[in-house]
Amino acid sequence: MRFVLDASITITWALRVEGHPIADLALERLGSGSAIVPAIWWYEVRNILVLNERRGRIAPDDSIRFLLDLQNLSITIDLQLGSPEILDLSRKYGLSVYNAAYLALAHREHVPLSTLDGNLIAAAVAAGVPLLA
Repeated sequence: MRFVLDASITITWALRVEGHPIADLALERLGSGSAIVPAIWWYEVRNILVLNERRGRIAPDDSIRFLLDLQNLSITIDLQLGSPEILDLSRKYGLSVYNAAYLALAHREHVPLSTLDGNLIAAAVAAGVPLLA
C-alpha cells in the first residue's frame, strides 16, 4: 500500500517515541509498501532532528544513522512543485503551506495520509482524504 508520510510520523521513529500506533503502522506498511512525500519533508525531518539535538533528545551521530536508515525505506520524494491546490488548501483549512503540501499530495495521488498533526488530520477528514489506519 502506498501512502503519504509526513514529518510528524517520521520523527517518532528517530526519537524512538513509544505509544504512537499510527507511526508504528506507517513503519510496518513501509515493510511491504511505499510512501511518497513532498519535497519539504526532506528539510522538515532534518530541521526537527537538529532542534532535538539542541534539546539533548538525540545525539548528532544518531541523527546521521537515522537519516541513513531512512534511505533503506521505500520513500519517494515528489518533486512536482507549484501546485495551486496547496495554497487553496492552506487557505481553506487554515493550514501552513507545509502541511497543505502533504494534504495536496495525498489528494492528488488518491492515497491515504499518515500524520500525527491534529490540524492536518482535521483538514484531511474535511477534505475527504483518507488517513492511514
